Amino acid sequence: MARFVPDPHVLRLGEALAALRRQRGLSQAEAGARLEMTSQGWGLYEAGRRPGLFRPDVQRRLTGALDSTPEALALLAAGGPDAAPAGPAAGLEARGRAFSGASIPRTHRLEVADDALSPWADRGVVLEYRPGRPRPGQGCVILTTDGRRLARIFDRSAADGLHVRGAGGLEGKEVIDPSRVAQLCLVTARHEP
Repeated sequence: MARFVPDPHVLRLGEALAALRRQRGLSQAEAGARLEMTSQGWGLYEAGRRPGLFRPDVQRRLTGALDSTPEALALLAAGGPDAAPAGPAAGLEARGRAFSGASIPRTHRLEVADDALSPWADRGVVLEYRPGRPRPGQGCVILTTDGRRLARIFDRSAADGLHVRGAGGLEGKEVIDPSRVAQLCLVTARHEP
């Protein structure tokens, strides 16, 4: 049986990814959880056993989970002197986070109260959602400044507001003023009653 031998270039990128992760003080499980990936999946990238690590979109996804960039990954893989910062950025350099801490659940639930989203989600369906930007056509939950939670289908975001469907029916289109939006969340699962 032939033994898998990773490409040396992919292996260097994997080692650089592992170094970035360690600099951020994250385990493989924590880094993978940021992308809804298992620790084993993350570990395959670090071990050079997933050749997709060469793809720019994959690099953006992985380094984004580490609050870094594909450029920092490439510099670290090449052994550049300033490949990546020694620790996480601080002060004005630090990137913001939507939330942090174990006391805030990452996934929330909302039971659909009517048939406005039928057949996508009928009355009684429980939607799981988390903070994040949905893709067009994906379900979303909009937390409003007045405390309401609106389940909708995301179309697009524009200067005039969030364009969504599901107000009074699946074909009912609505534009929600950005000043009314406290947080935009994406639906990650639907559970039938």
